[in-house]
Amino acid sequence: MLSQPEQPVPARYFRMPHAAKGLTVGLFGGSFNPPHAGHALVAEIALRRLALDQLWWVVTPGNPLKNAGELATLAERIELSEKIARNPKIKVTAFEAAHHVRYTADTLALVKARNPGVDFVWIMGADSLRDFHRWQRWREIVLTFPIAVIDRPGATLSFLSSVVAKTFDYARIDEGDAPLLARMQAPAWTFVHGPRSSLSSTAIRKAAKG
Repeated sequence: MLSQPEQPVPARYFRMPHAAKGLTVGLFGGSFNPPHAGHALVAEIALRRLALDQLWWVVTPGNPLKNAGELATLAERIELSEKIARNPKIKVTAFEAAHHVRYTADTLALVKARNPGVDFVWIMGADSLRDFHRWQRWREIVLTFPIAVIDRPGATLSFLSSVVAKTFDYARIDEGDAPLLARMQAPAWTFVHGPRSSLSSTAIRKAAKG
């Protein structure tokens, strides 16, 4: 049987979203394979608790730490993300693919260079915190932008034991100051508690296989 040609990605997704100087923007990256309501919940919590003007939902070409064999096409993941990310402040983008970057450290460096005068904060789910020290140049990531770690099921206590939390314990700010985080100089990070969704992309893929 002939395989179906991969659906092309509209060119607008390869362009970095626009943010005017003085705005606060959250960067929420992931493979989103597939995106689900748990991702949308993290994005909504970040927008509200961090008092952000925008949130860039960055659909990555692929995660170097995950199995690429199970990865849906970029076009499919973008389309599904658009259906889930309904808040007009959320901008779905795949600009990393256009710049051929795969590592978060390179993505943040590119964003910082292209957007002088914009205050960014990197957003990650608490379930990623445990293995964060395995990421390429993870210390550089922490030193580039402030970081907001959003609570996820089963990961509430991970911030206490993770390597990054211990290494940068001095840079942790009180959760009550979360609305100020984007304006702070890195390193600065906080753990944001809130409603949690038990959905996971891994579980959804397994269920789809039957």
